[in-house]
Amino acid sequence: MSRKLSPGGWLKRILLRIVLVLAVFWGGGIALFSILPVPFSAVMAERQISAWLSGDFGYVAHSDWVGMDEISPWMGLAVIAAEDQKFPEHWGFDVAAIEKALDHNERHENRVRGASTLSQQTVKNLFLWDGRSWVRKGLEAGLTLGVETVWSKKRILTVYLNIAEFGDGVFGVESASQRYFGKPASRLTMSEAALLAAVLPNPLRFKASAPSGYVRSRQAWIMRQMRQLGGEGFMERNNLM
Repeated sequence: MSRKLSPGGWLKRILLRIVLVLAVFWGGGIALFSILPVPFSAVMAERQISAWLSGDFGYVAHSDWVGMDEISPWMGLAVIAAEDQKFPEHWGFDVAAIEKALDHNERHENRVRGASTLSQQTVKNLFLWDGRSWVRKGLEAGLTLGVETVWSKKRILTVYLNIAEFGDGVFGVESASQRYFGKPASRLTMSEAALLAAVLPNPLRFKASAPSGYVRSRQAWIMRQMRQLGGEGFMERNNLM
């Protein structure tokens, strides 16, 4: 005779099944997207659903996938200079940056600073949702380790550049380059790449099409960092091209 489960038992069984489904989904995604183009990301899905719920049925969240050989080396260098200068060295996490961010956040509660690497940002954009909950951060950490184990650094950078949000409805460097400069991503200059990287912290607030003084100053800072890293030679030395 079968034993009836209590409400708590049913809840545990349901949660276990959800966890197993998500594990298969995320694990399969990491494996598949190590070689296949990414058709859409969690952020794209979130933006698309929000648009539909608000009655905007003309909004289409998508990116035009391009390989790293179709992206200007300046673009990869720009996002590394702006977001994660230790990208070629770490295994998904910049411990020193995390410690600095924690110290800053303790002293400045109203000005929270993040320390996410490009690997973490790629995972969040591809698989997860916005927010600062410990659940999301925990999932992000686990998935980042998985991505760093299976993917090369070049692959992580390629996926990041293809799913990053560069403006309202503008996803991926190819779409951004065509929208803002009228040319393919392969022809982006150092200055143009730095401008696109400058809006990444908040692409819905900062505009590549109408850059504010802050965006221009950030663009100039990124260009200085790009030169200090060694220019295009940095990308070649670290097998990122």
